[in-house]
Amino acid sequence: MRRYFAEGLGTAFLLAAVVGSGIMGERLSGGNAAVTLLANSLATGFALVALIIAFAPRSGAHFNPVVTLALWWRRDFPRAELLPYLAAQCIGAIAGVLAAHAMFDLPLLQSYGVPRTGWAQWWSECVATFGLVFIVLSLRRDQPWAAPAAVGAYIAAAYWFTASTSFANPAVTLARGMTASFSGIRLEDVSGFVAAQLLGGLLGLWADRALQKPLL
Repeated sequence: MRRYFAEGLGTAFLLAAVVGSGIMGERLSGGNAAVTLLANSLATGFALVALIIAFAPRSGAHFNPVVTLALWWRRDFPRAELLPYLAAQCIGAIAGVLAAHAMFDLPLLQSYGVPRTGWAQWWSECVATFGLVFIVLSLRRDQPWAAPAAVGAYIAAAYWFTASTSFANPAVTLARGMTASFSGIRLEDVSGFVAAQLLGGLLGLWADRALQKPLL
């Protein structure tokens, strides 16, 4: 139970950083979307570094159902803990959005998020999740210092090289459907993002397995 609570708490902090930095960025940028995105991406990347360092010894610091599913599929994660982890991640993500809204004195639950749909957005999510899963599966257990830097840097960069700003996480996507702030997404667009993320995760698994085999 402590592992599940830690995974949920870490995911909540991640969403508080994502949504809270988006709200603060909007308030301080004077309508400059590039400045808001820069603040949002840097805050998210830095938060991931800190959260992975803090929560990796406690829960593994997945914070992402696709990552958990990928590790389970590769037999690096026990089947018995799969559903509790997925539930903890989703509940924690929603709690993080509520916490961010409360910090900025906004309505706790919001609707009418940012429209995010179409092939370019879905393909962006597929690519972003592919890269994330491939990076996570490439990490070595004898180099624990690499995970925070690799994941934090990749997500911060993916904010900028994807049209969707790289959600790359079904729990994050669901929770961001409950905010109308800069980081939000319309609830009706969530399913398309999640489907693309799952496809990207499968491709990441395939690439990891294929590239571990000798080329000749």
